[in-house]
Amino acid sequence: MGRIFEKRKHKIFARNARISKIFSRIGKEIAIAVKAGGPNPEANPRLRAAINNARGANMPKEKIEAAIKRASSREAENYEEVTYEGIGPGGVALMVDCATDNTTRTVANLRMLFSKGNGTLGTSGSVAFNFERRGVFKLSKEGIDLAAIELDLIDFGAEEIVEEDDAIYIYTKFADFGTMQKGLESKNIQPISSEKQWIAINHVEVSEEQQEKVLRLIDLLEEDDDVQAVYHNMA
Repeated sequence: MGRIFEKRKHKIFARNARISKIFSRIGKEIAIAVKAGGPNPEANPRLRAAINNARGANMPKEKIEAAIKRASSREAENYEEVTYEGIGPGGVALMVDCATDNTTRTVANLRMLFSKGNGTLGTSGSVAFNFERRGVFKLSKEGIDLAAIELDLIDFGAEEIVEEDDAIYIYTKFADFGTMQKGLESKNIQPISSEKQWIAINHVEVSEEQQEKVLRLIDLLEEDDDVQAVYHNMA
């Protein structure tokens, strides 16, 4: 009975840690958006996107409002968006998106984590050529007739539309992210999430052992408070 309780407690702790990390990441998105365009969502499309992401992650309304209020205060942290590059086990390329108020601390932490995970922190441009920066919108299938709006989505900049389970994924060029956001708003479609991601265009085959090591390194990186997202080109 004691072991079962401990396992349940561990699962609850892990789940709460994941939720806390997601809310922290979105809180930084909100802070950066407010800093860039003000606290009024109607006049700030980036903030609208951040709020939609928060809702899609089931972030409570009071937490969203608190994050906007906190970001609007004079004492708010000034986060800088920085992407770092590195090599993991088996030569797998990694792109690490960060939001930090201290790049010196972030670089030191990432260098340590890469070393701990049998990888190497690289220089700017060392692995970025393996990726393409694209907009990724996730929509719920519920209430959406894809056939009826597919041509509109293409006009808004959709390069690829993928149906998966109960969701629709729309991929755009990086430059068309804002156009797609405005287009979806014009159709009264609220995405579950809208993000700018690094999509791998060159993939690396690795052994099962190397794959486990890469995933361990990614876990280490994602646990860091400054890391927003980690992308890889592992096949």
